[in-house]
Amino acid sequence: MQSIALNSIRKKELPHQPSPFWSYLEVGRLLYYSLFLFILESWFYWIRLKAAFFESSKWVIGFWLVCFLFSFVHIFLVIMDGWSRYQNYKRAKDQFYIYGVTKRICNLYIGSKCQRNAALVAAKELGLEEQVSNYYISKGIKWYHYIPYFMIKDPLFLFKKYFWKRTFLEKGYEAKFDFRKLQQQTGL
Repeated sequence: MQSIALNSIRKKELPHQPSPFWSYLEVGRLLYYSLFLFILESWFYWIRLKAAFFESSKWVIGFWLVCFLFSFVHIFLVIMDGWSRYQNYKRAKDQFYIYGVTKRICNLYIGSKCQRNAALVAAKELGLEEQVSNYYISKGIKWYHYIPYFMIKDPLFLFKKYFWKRTFLEKGYEAKFDFRKLQQQTGL
């Protein structure tokens, strides 16, 4: 794959750079749809749990309690996952800006639909989305590949440190460039 040098990206005009808030939402849009569903689900299970608490046996209460806790905990996991994907996005955007589209960079974000989406949003904001998308297509990735590959390869992923670290506890990343300022400078 042909690499685009930093200077060639700087010479051409950067596409419109959205605010960090909109980028955050775009990076995690699939996650935030599921967040909405988990909130609704938790509300439904809470209502069922309250009703069961006063009218049902202990096993029915236990059933609704497990359902409620499952969906309620997922609210926080989705929020943490969205934050982690935003860190991936900032890192990918800096990497694409400095080194261009390379196999090595694209492969860092190939593991899950959410990570690929973070890389694609970063590439889109630099005008490189087609190249990154074509690379993922060339690797056999389809639009419906939602389940992260590591889950298929390692069924015991929940007990692995790498899963928790990479999925929910990604270290904060400070962007090296202010792309909104760069866009204004190249637009002049």
